[in-house]
Amino acid sequence: MAPSSNCSILFVIIALFSLSSITTSHAARSLLQLPNLPTIPSLPQPTMPQLPTISNLPTATTLPPLPSITSLPTLPTANTPLPSLPTLPSVPKMTLPPMPANIPLPNMPSLPNIPTIPTLSPPPSN
Repeated sequence: MAPSSNCSILFVIIALFSLSSITTSHAARSLLQLPNLPTIPSLPQPTMPQLPTISNLPTATTLPPLPSITSLPTLPTANTPLPSLPTLPSVPKMTLPPMPANIPLPNMPSLPNIPTIPTLSPPPSN
């Protein structure tokens, strides 16, 4: 029951998407077929006022000096040898038993016969 419900939900979603694309393309086509519209007059360009100056911002002369290279701490050097890595224990190799020569395949179920819907033919004419 659940797979048929999922299929029907998927079908409804696909149908809604296809209908929405049809109406969108129809609206686009009708917009393309409109007569020439009047042009919009250009608006005057606004002038931007000057930004006010802020007098209390620090200047380059009032900033504290950056630390010099000599005042930075020294990093340790790499003259000391690194310890060696420990040896890993050996892992036994896994082996699988040999496969049989003739493997019987399981029986696959056959697809059920789906009944067809009879078509209605017009009545015979006399």
